[in-house]
Amino acid sequence: MIKVLVVDDSAFMRKIISDILVSDRMIEVIGTAKNGKEALDKIPHLNPDVITLDIEMPVMDGITALKEIMKKFKKPVIMLSSLTSQGAEATLRALEYGAVDFITKPTNIFKVGSRDKREEIIKKVKVAASAILSNTVVDKYAVFKKNSIVIDNKKEKLDYIVALGTSTGGPRALQSIIPNLPSEINAALVVVQHMPKGFTKSLANRLNSMSHLVVKEGEDGELVRRGYCYIAPGDYHMTLEEVGINKVYIRLNKEKPVSGHRPSVDVLMESVAKIKYLKKIGVILTGMGSDGSHGIKLIRENNGFTIAQDEKSCVVFGMPKAAINIGGINKILPLDSISDEILNILGVL
Repeated sequence: MIKVLVVDDSAFMRKIISDILVSDRMIEVIGTAKNGKEALDKIPHLNPDVITLDIEMPVMDGITALKEIMKKFKKPVIMLSSLTSQGAEATLRALEYGAVDFITKPTNIFKVGSRDKREEIIKKVKVAASAILSNTVVDKYAVFKKNSIVIDNKKEKLDYIVALGTSTGGPRALQSIIPNLPSEINAALVVVQHMPKGFTKSLANRLNSMSHLVVKEGEDGELVRRGYCYIAPGDYHMTLEEVGINKVYIRLNKEKPVSGHRPSVDVLMESVAKIKYLKKIGVILTGMGSDGSHGIKLIRENNGFTIAQDEKSCVVFGMPKAAINIGGINKILPLDSISDEILNILGVL
């Protein structure tokens, strides 16, 4: 049984989240709390396996409580967030401070009990129960600042496309790779992170603030430039289209989800595999499920080089494991070695 502590200032939310969780025979709700302070008092006695934690609460908010939980108890935490820009920014901070994942609250609170949301909540709690928690907080990456030197990348030849795909644990993983890459690299990065609309924009802004590369959401019809990193917008598939030699454009579409995801890593990487005139690198990072395994294998089969994050450094090893199992990977590396490997391939190191 997975023992869960549900923390939310709303009695209605505590009840509905608890009811959803106990509907699964593998989950037991062993207690509830109405704010972060009450949760901290209860954790030593209840010893939960997973904590669901609302971000906005009186007395002690979710972010403050999360910091204390990670410092004192090191328990897997799933945040409950509102679908707002403020909620997205707070959620990204929570993921940096060690939360395993997050669940968005529908704008209509009564839709929390919908079938899709019920399945999401149960699935994420089960994944969190077996997640590997990092011993470090990503605050150290705040030392990276954007270059004050502006390089006219329009005139620079693009040699490489680096495609990265990730899900659970992805924001922290991306923050250990992208800020370590210099703006002068002869490559462009394209990224799929499983996140809702709005959250990907906050992720791009956060990464942009700490990186030498220009990090932004990809826009339909945009020319891909070296020294840039493009994040697939939430609720859109992102693909690359090669037009002539060394000219690649971003295409966005709202075709049906693939393996339950839009954006999908497979969709992006399949398009990258088709590029003929640029060299290709595929990277699959922490995440649950198998999205990206087919696409990254195609990159390898089409003269690309592929990397998977190793099990020890993953929050969830699902996506890298699936890619490794079907023979899609050239090299398996710990997270803190991936940026150096990319630079080696690019000829920077």
